[in-house]
Amino acid sequence: MELASLGSGSKGNATLVRSRSTTLMVDCGYNRKTALARAEAIGLSLSDLDAILVTHEHSDHIGGVSTLARSLDIPVYTTVGTWHAKSQHADVNTQFICSHTPFKIGDIDVCPVAVPHDSKEPVQFVFESGQARLGILTDLGSISSHVREVMSDLDGLLIEFNHCSDRLRFGPYPPRLKQRVGSDYGHLNNQQALEFVRQLDLQRLQLLIAAHISEQNNCPKLVDELLTPYRGHVSTLMIAEQAKGYNWIPVIPD
Repeated sequence: MELASLGSGSKGNATLVRSRSTTLMVDCGYNRKTALARAEAIGLSLSDLDAILVTHEHSDHIGGVSTLARSLDIPVYTTVGTWHAKSQHADVNTQFICSHTPFKIGDIDVCPVAVPHDSKEPVQFVFESGQARLGILTDLGSISSHVREVMSDLDGLLIEFNHCSDRLRFGPYPPRLKQRVGSDYGHLNNQQALEFVRQLDLQRLQLLIAAHISEQNNCPKLVDELLTPYRGHVSTLMIAEQAKGYNWIPVIPD
């Protein structure tokens, strides 16, 4: 199994997962033109996509999904709550999923994970193919016991390091937005994400990607410094950036 990205952050997100015979996109917050250009820049062909999976209805994750799905004639997998929260799904082949029921697309097993976030029926995902197990975990304000249980025994993890609590507190956001981002239904701060990583099986984890980093309330350099102690434990450690994506990275089972 392999992982790639067109970009990650509050201005747009799109992550790709592929196995030997199946290629999936998780979210698409970019319009079709931008998505195609970003894919081309890192040598990816979106014509290979088999499906798009949607985590929730916020525009930085769903903004380009319907247009891209229609143009490629591929299905969109989403919860009923997310589907009802947006009215852009006309003529889209929509496959409804349950937030607690695993399903399969091609040779990839997909396990949705219900998460605490301020949207209608948000999920994140664990993907399994062969012996490899990959978790994608962004857009949640706290780590629930359910998340801890399902997001375990991972070979690879993409997790949000959204904000530094002090930068959020003293930053330019208005009070209501600060409260939303920092709440249990907002986004993970650096320390929450670090604490979750600490509790993982680091002998098994081979790939760790810090993602969804706020340009206003965080910075890649700070996150990189926080992750320095893990460089000796994890084979591949990366920072996903808003400005550019990254090409295929293998998720190697332990």
